[in-house]
Amino acid sequence: MPAVTADTLTLPRLPRLPEATTAWREVRRVVRARRFLEGEGFQVRRPFPGVELADADPFLLLDHMGAVEYGPGEAKGAPWHPHRGFETVTYMIDGVFEHRDSTGGGGVITNGGTQWMTAGSGVLHSELPSQELVAKGGLFHGVQLWVNLPKAAKWTPPRYQDITAADTVLLSSDDGGALVRVIAGDVAGHRGPGATHTPITYLHATLSPHAHLTTPWPEDFTAMVYVLSGRGTVGPDRRPLDEGHLAVLDRGSALTMRADTTWDVLVLGGLPLREPVARYGPFVMNTRAEILQAVEDFQAGRLGVTHVPHVTSADEELS
Repeated sequence: MPAVTADTLTLPRLPRLPEATTAWREVRRVVRARRFLEGEGFQVRRPFPGVELADADPFLLLDHMGAVEYGPGEAKGAPWHPHRGFETVTYMIDGVFEHRDSTGGGGVITNGGTQWMTAGSGVLHSELPSQELVAKGGLFHGVQLWVNLPKAAKWTPPRYQDITAADTVLLSSDDGGALVRVIAGDVAGHRGPGATHTPITYLHATLSPHAHLTTPWPEDFTAMVYVLSGRGTVGPDRRPLDEGHLAVLDRGSALTMRADTTWDVLVLGGLPLREPVARYGPFVMNTRAEILQAVEDFQAGRLGVTHVPHVTSADEELS
């Protein structure tokens, strides 16, 4: 059960959209997330990038961490490593993650909080479970989304946003059966707290069994639905979607989905950048020359300095 819950009867409601005249987005394809090991060896499920979905512009990567109940000594993270040219958005549904970066940013992300790190011109950072979680074990469930930066913002200074659970905008579906958490972007006039360089919308919705969620969606945005847990259907043709599946939707002005069981989904989309992408592990730029420069800058210590004896190399960060 996600940490951030609320009585949907007390929340602002999304508008009821007319079934017959709304331009619903249909499902174009469904992708199953693949499993990978990251950092010190923790498992993630990754629906993109991959062979089945190489381009999710303006997003670069989505990693689903957990849900897992760690035993004592089992929790792992990702020690110091570099980034340049994009943003990492880490949303902790349950559990605790501690972030630090070489500019002094960071902090504890826990139970519904989000850490939004704009790497921009370059930064070193670490993502580790709390010492208490390592020592005692416990529930760990989160998501990390990589958002590309437009060429004009690739060299922006690093920035850190600490978005607490209390900052998240909470809405209800029109039937009261779904709780919607707005992390970033605008949903029917309700704007989330995340400040973005690239226009995006990022939601986490929990639908009760048989609940129906509809929402307007910008026609020039991409749209995807990823299932964190449970089972339901997406689109006017009610395409089935289970845990670990990502639905990519076609053009239209609104989204519709219905739960079969209690259903937790991420709903995300953004304005495509349509710019060249050159990527090498933790660096995402526009040209190969810029990637080579990023590696050189990292090796020369120009992306920042930490006060720890070891910094993970760029080569070890390939993904």
